[in-house]
Amino acid sequence: MKKFSNLIYAVLPVLGVGALIGVWTILSLQEGTLIPTPVETWERFLVIMTDPISKATLPVHVLVSLKRVLSAFGFAIVLGIITGVLFGWYPRVKALLSPIFELLRPIPPIAWIPLLILMFGIGEVPKILLVFIGAFIPIVMNTQSGIESIDPMLIKAGQSFGCNHRQLLFHVALPASTPAILAGIKMALSSGWMCVVAAEMIAAKQGVGFLIVRGQEAGDTALIVSCMLVIGVVSFLLSAILTKLEGVLCPWQFKKTK
Repeated sequence: MKKFSNLIYAVLPVLGVGALIGVWTILSLQEGTLIPTPVETWERFLVIMTDPISKATLPVHVLVSLKRVLSAFGFAIVLGIITGVLFGWYPRVKALLSPIFELLRPIPPIAWIPLLILMFGIGEVPKILLVFIGAFIPIVMNTQSGIESIDPMLIKAGQSFGCNHRQLLFHVALPASTPAILAGIKMALSSGWMCVVAAEMIAAKQGVGFLIVRGQEAGDTALIVSCMLVIGVVSFLLSAILTKLEGVLCPWQFKKTK
């Protein structure tokens, strides 16, 4: 029975992708549609893998975007976790800084683009800062939520063993909130990709967002869809890596779901 259940869960994703391709094919064959067929998209993908656009093939454009995302992502993880811990563990810090955070939090990251360009020009700095803004907020929110939702019994258990305030934070609170922190990091990764693509669509000479704009200017819908799918695949792979990391750091979470 267990083997049959595993087979079902292995087949369902294939059926889902197959259904998507089927609907995509039907829509692309309608009269007057601008949607490229799956075959046209695949052929365009193979072309841009070897033929350079703006002196770079698709893998180079992906690496450029990935470098921008990961450069900002590392800073966002460190500063986001620290800020979230301060908000969740120290009520006075939350009372002091939380109003400022809540004021800035609803502002869409894309709204910062004009200001960042005016302040830093159209180089790499505004793109990295935009990704940082987009990734920082979900990490702070999830970290704070994870700290504040810790079971009070865990804190009491730590206190009964003589843990001081610092030990409670590093040996009880942070380990217990790790699943929430990792969930925030996964959300931040998706947000970071959205931000970098938006930044590249406005001012960039290389990157996946730049390719999408080039496809728009040339009316090349197959190029646009190819790049959209590449963004999805890269984001999926990064999310899968984080899920594996979550399984290593929080094995008890996966045991619960089995």
